[in-house]
Parts: sequence; C-alpha cells; structure tokens
Amino acid sequence: MNGRPVPQLDPTDRRILTAMQAGLPLVPEPYAEVAAWLGLAEAEVIARVSALQSRGVIRRIALAPNHYALGMLANGMSVWDVSDAEAETLGAAVGALDFVSHCYLRPRARPVWPYNLFAMIHGPDRATVEAHRAEIAALLGRACAASDILYSTRILKKTGLRLKQTGD
Repeated sequence: MNGRPVPQLDPTDRRILTAMQAGLPLVPEPYAEVAAWLGLAEAEVIARVSALQSRGVIRRIALAPNHYALGMLANGMSVWDVSDAEAETLGAAVGALDFVSHCYLRPRARPVWPYNLFAMIHGPDRATVEAHRAEIAALLGRACAASDILYSTRILKKTGLRLKQTGD
C-alpha cells in the first residue's frame, strides 16, 4: 500500500457509491433520484457524498462526454520529457489549455520511456491536434527535452473503479 490509512465504508456509503458509480441520472434532481432508489433522504445522500469527497474517497464528480460524438475525431495522448524542477508548474499550465481534457505527471521508465508529462489533446482532425501539440511545445520551451504523441484508434473502456455489490 501507499502508507495512507484505508477509509472504511459503512454499508450506506457503499450503497451510495455503488448506485452512483456508473454516473448520476440525467434528471433535474439527480441526488433525489439516487436517494429514491436507495430509500434515503436526498439531504442524507448529499451529506454523505460531501463527506466522502472530504475524506478523499470520491475525488471528483464530473461529466465525461463522448468526444467522438462531439466531432473530436482526432485524439492524441501527447507525452513530454519535462524538467522535473518545472514539471508541476508546466503541467498545470498545459492542463489549463481548453483543448487538453486531462493532464498528469507519471514516473519515467528510462531508458525506454523518458516521458513524465502526459496531456490528452482533442481536435476535429490530426492537423488541428498537431497544431495544439505545437502550442504545448512552445509553452514548455527549453524545459522539454523530447516529446511524442500516441493517437487513439478506438474507444476503450471509459469508466472508473467499479465496486462489487455487497455479497457478490
């Protein structure tokens, strides 16, 4: 493990997480809907979700659109060998770009894989993605020693962690 204590979930928290793990219902009051599924009050669901976020059990609640359906047909994971001293600051700047959907740091695997900064770039075509990649390269400047891009060829599983139902 990573040395951090493992949060304990009570049965109600587990039921809420299991109900929400595939996404919130697309209704005007999604937490009320989840509460109705579970026989709970909406206020309790909201309070428990908030507490789970505060404890770090839930990192974020976000929309995950299908970028292909939105016309973003070219998608490339750009990888960058960025100076460790500047990686966090530059990574935050790259992650703030509107054409980057997610950006993160990972350990290098030298000598085979020198890259430590990853940024997913979306565009309607590869020429647009390459232009965005050039923008990132300019932003990184001399702090970047090398880069590459890996283009998506199909959609793979786009889900987070899935809890098993209690008793499975």
